[in-house]
Amino acid sequence: MPDLTKLKHTLNPEKHTCRAIIETPKGKRSKYDYDPETGLFELGGLLPEGMTFPLDFGFIPGTRGEDGDPVDVLVLSDEVTFTGCLLKVRLIGVIEARQTERDGQSMRNDRLLAVTEASHLYGEIRQISQLPGRTVEGLTQFFVNYNALKGKHFEVLGIHGPDRAAKLVARQAQTSEA
Repeated sequence: MPDLTKLKHTLNPEKHTCRAIIETPKGKRSKYDYDPETGLFELGGLLPEGMTFPLDFGFIPGTRGEDGDPVDVLVLSDEVTFTGCLLKVRLIGVIEARQTERDGQSMRNDRLLAVTEASHLYGEIRQISQLPGRTVEGLTQFFVNYNALKGKHFEVLGIHGPDRAAKLVARQAQTSEA
């Protein structure tokens, strides 16, 4: 099985589209992590009762963030997908964040937001600012709480639109190819 982290991201910066691979589906307490060595998805943790992933969560292949992993992405889709699902997505924005580990080491750990290209429900959404109500606030709070459970600190640095998200993918792709 090929290493999914090494697949091409197929970024189209004008259309803000690229590929995403889902690790943990929306509504799940089980957090799955892709293991490039085996090509399998391993149970990486379990959220406490009552806490679930707010959207499909995965990564952009062919990228590498400051934390050494592919860049994270949250995906809005009409239906929950599945672990290992390869999607064509349209980037709508990015939550830029700094994550501080238990040992005090800090690094950027941004979260891209995207919509599946096949979506009927979210097909008109092109910008993170078009999300309803307090959606973005809820997503950022999820990651604050998720990291706190692991003894880490998650600080939101800024929320930006699709141009910034596409530039992040392009910049992190160059890092992964070095």
